[in-house]
Amino acid sequence: MAAPTALALVCTLKKSPADSSSDLIAHQVLDELARHGVEGSVVRVADYDVAPGITADEGDGDEWPRIREQIIAADILLIATPTWLGHMSSIAQRVLERLDAELSEADGEGRPGMVGKVATAAVVGNEDGAHKIVADLFQGLNDMGYTVPAQGCTYWNDQAMGGTDYKDLPAVPDAVATTTATMARNAAHAARVLTTQPYPAYT
Repeated sequence: MAAPTALALVCTLKKSPADSSSDLIAHQVLDELARHGVEGSVVRVADYDVAPGITADEGDGDEWPRIREQIIAADILLIATPTWLGHMSSIAQRVLERLDAELSEADGEGRPGMVGKVATAAVVGNEDGAHKIVADLFQGLNDMGYTVPAQGCTYWNDQAMGGTDYKDLPAVPDAVATTTATMARNAAHAARVLTTQPYPAYT
């Protein structure tokens, strides 16, 4: 059996090579997944020209198809997003909107293309909002066919009205490290189960 693969979509508003808390936590998740035999890669979505829309390809200049190829190839999807005004980033929202096209892309047994794949989330911010963001992400991703594993998210929020960024912490808080490790373990397990025991045909 081939090793599961993971793709982290980093939805910071900052283009590379700017430091990013979302990028940092995404790499930490992939490091934990690697401990369970999962090969991972990162795409910083802000580095691409992703057009607004709800189709798989919005035409000239749209670079979403390049990202979509990697999403389709991955067994596990991680969306890592900062918190802005209590919500996910506008880039994370655009990713969800573009993924909506996958509902109409069925396999030979009638299942949407993302059925059988695993979705996880990582949220950082120096304000509250992680629980709501994760809820919104998981509702959308589940609608598209993704399976959310038990305890499938990790996050860090600063204290209320704080100003510290995750990337500026002297060390990863123990609670975050433990949560990230649990998420990675469960996601790797779910991906392997779904590879050997796919969902029933829809037709």
